[in-house]
Amino acid sequence: MFKRFFNLLFIFLFLLFFSPNLVQAQQTEGVISFTAKVVEITDSVTKTRPEGGEFTQQNLYLEAISGPRQGEFFFYEGISDVEVANQNTYQVGDRVFVDVFTGDDNQEVVYVTEYNRSTSLLYLAFIFIVVFLLIGRRKGLRALLSLILTFVIIIKFILPLILAGYNPFLISLAGGLLIMILVIYITEGWQRKSHLAILAVVFSLLITLILSLIFTNLTRLTGMAQEETVFLLELENLVLDFRGLLLAGMLIGAIGVLDDIIVSQIEAVERIKEANPTLSPKKVFRLAFKIGNTHLGTMVNTLFLTYAGASLPLLLIFVLSRNSGLDLARALNSEIISTEIIRTLVGSIGVMSAMPIATFLGAYGLKKWTKT
Repeated sequence: MFKRFFNLLFIFLFLLFFSPNLVQAQQTEGVISFTAKVVEITDSVTKTRPEGGEFTQQNLYLEAISGPRQGEFFFYEGISDVEVANQNTYQVGDRVFVDVFTGDDNQEVVYVTEYNRSTSLLYLAFIFIVVFLLIGRRKGLRALLSLILTFVIIIKFILPLILAGYNPFLISLAGGLLIMILVIYITEGWQRKSHLAILAVVFSLLITLILSLIFTNLTRLTGMAQEETVFLLELENLVLDFRGLLLAGMLIGAIGVLDDIIVSQIEAVERIKEANPTLSPKKVFRLAFKIGNTHLGTMVNTLFLTYAGASLPLLLIFVLSRNSGLDLARALNSEIISTEIIRTLVGSIGVMSAMPIATFLGAYGLKKWTKT
């Protein structure tokens, strides 16, 4: 649970510090974006869709509260004959993101794009950090420090080099290993079990790496199935290796999961040796392996459900499209679905192989515990 929250917290920090919409107003090619406050709801209409279900459209009077247009007032005409994707219902006092487009006739068109949720998210993040530090104490503080360093490495090292044209796969491999080394040593300290954990990560990552390379080539994945690639393709003077970017994503995702299972297994081995220092390495391995099996079963299931949940809207589209000739075989062979299958299975194989590797290294590499 904590690891999943830290992943979300990382994404939030990235958007908070590097998204122009969240930090300051942005003006490019006739478009200016800023944060505004809803001053008045001038009109509101509830409509019914042809297939059933209701939605609300509103006309809003807005005051800009950021950027060069701060203090100016705008009118957003949200009531129209066209149903837009964003069907939020706003109240007076809500803070929203606004895009203002200037056409060839110098007329401004105002769009409300989304709620400004950053303040609420910050409150929740602050509460979690306080609770986590109260419970985790010194180790919790180390975990937060490692998160900050991970954030810095990705922002200052991995992403700039990828945008500069370097191979995203190799850059992510180097950056991911650096992150893993720093995280393990910060959270666990400079000791034998930390060295063994990093060694287990390298072996497990090598397995994941080989499988990723083999099956992305066998299935001829291009890395361009995700809709985000469309936006990247539209950017000028930007040449990216999308297959390398796909492999990089698989690699970084695997590193985060490997950290969990490997550190947990080596910790389990250490505690077994502490409880009974007379046990042989073979017996310790067997006992820790049983613990790992339980952990592994829940983790692989979590991986599958995470990927399935993220792809749920897409899966629903395929189910609904079966009547139009899109059968299961064709759906599974589409690149976007094949990519998720390979990502899930390769990641799961990496996690499954990491468990016995970490257990073996811990059982035979950790010194016997001596009671004092």
